[in-house]
Amino acid sequence: MDSITRRSFIKTSAVGAGAAASVLVGTSKTAWAGANDRVRVAVVGINGRGRSHLGAYTRLDNVDVVTLCDVDARLFNSRTKEFFSRAGKPEPKTEQDIRKVLEDKDVDAISIATPNHWHSLATIWACQAGKDVYVEKPMTHNIFEGKKVVEAAAKYNRVVQHGTQLRSNPGFQEGIRELKNGLIGEVYMARCVCYKWRPSIGKGQPGQPPEGLDWDLWQGPAQEEPFMVNDKGEGIYVHYFWHWVWAYGNGDIGNQGVHQLDAARWGLGVNVPYRVSSMGGLFLWDDAKEIYNVSSSSFMFKGEDGKDKMMTLEVRPWCTNDEAGGTSFGVIFYGSEGWMTFPGYGSYKAYHGKDNELVKEASDGDDRYHYQNFIDCVRSRDLGKVNAPPIEGHYSSALSHYALTGARVNRVLEIDTEKEQVKNDDEANAMLTRVYREPFVVPEVV
Repeated sequence: MDSITRRSFIKTSAVGAGAAASVLVGTSKTAWAGANDRVRVAVVGINGRGRSHLGAYTRLDNVDVVTLCDVDARLFNSRTKEFFSRAGKPEPKTEQDIRKVLEDKDVDAISIATPNHWHSLATIWACQAGKDVYVEKPMTHNIFEGKKVVEAAAKYNRVVQHGTQLRSNPGFQEGIRELKNGLIGEVYMARCVCYKWRPSIGKGQPGQPPEGLDWDLWQGPAQEEPFMVNDKGEGIYVHYFWHWVWAYGNGDIGNQGVHQLDAARWGLGVNVPYRVSSMGGLFLWDDAKEIYNVSSSSFMFKGEDGKDKMMTLEVRPWCTNDEAGGTSFGVIFYGSEGWMTFPGYGSYKAYHGKDNELVKEASDGDDRYHYQNFIDCVRSRDLGKVNAPPIEGHYSSALSHYALTGARVNRVLEIDTEKEQVKNDDEANAMLTRVYREPFVVPEVV
């Protein structure tokens, strides 16, 4: 599939609406009475980020969380008490299998906070079932999946919001506007930093999954592997450190770094890189992680003006210095007249000249802006107002996949920007997709 632009995605979605309608009849409410109509949401994956989803939706006006879905049934009682019973809200349904949720005509939208390897398949299935989708970052586990999500959203005329929430925060939006309006002159480079405190997870050995956890369903599209436990018999990957397993996660590049890559790509006005150079390794601990915890990646793009634009990303897991205005994460842009830093999700500071004179700053960010934008678009059906549509999620997630692939094969990747494949490199291209496990297959034709 050739590279798809955001403009063509929106256009295709509008054209495909009539064709999709016959597929979606009876699956959910497709015509909205007005801005105050209630939206019925199922949250899929209720640990970690899923708790943030629940916290947001239960505070939005005219939004009902009607179903909790998770492969780990042990979570249902605590989440129901935390977000519903104690607040005097009606208790939602509970379900382990997402396929049963998608059959429910009372569900209008699903909000996905599963492990990464489930993100794309769950989104595609939801689009086919006529549900709108909020999907956590990274939208994909590999580049093939990103193309299929974009195609599915367009074909079935679905609202799909990628969980890069900085795109909805007024402080961040203002900074990007100022950047594009020339506040720091001609912008030529962005530097991303991703420094999160990531401890050793210890060694693992095959064991038994706990009662209540459907391990087969948890693995989904991944090939079947044993449940790994520590010396106490506790799972070492479930429910968080799967991020550092090739079959399920994308390391911190795809976990936290995708936010910074998305911001850098937005500010530079670029999509697919034509060259990627990356290296990485496992440092500090001899533990069960598989994906690099330290990496350094560089990307080269052609900008809208035809000039080269450069982006870099540094990932470190432990003690570090302050670079972007905070030791955790951020992105810095460099221009002909100054530089601008975004040290988080909703703020920026711009500096001019050799003396680094602070010339402008702003701060306004809250995750609820992003969830509200999603709900507003579900009601309006205006795909052009989705702040983080699937085409943006695909391009930003793809950067993490290119970086990890380059580090794995240990060579510079020259990218065909139309096909989004590595030129003359079958080994690298094999890593841009995966072998799926029936029946959890991301299809060639969505």
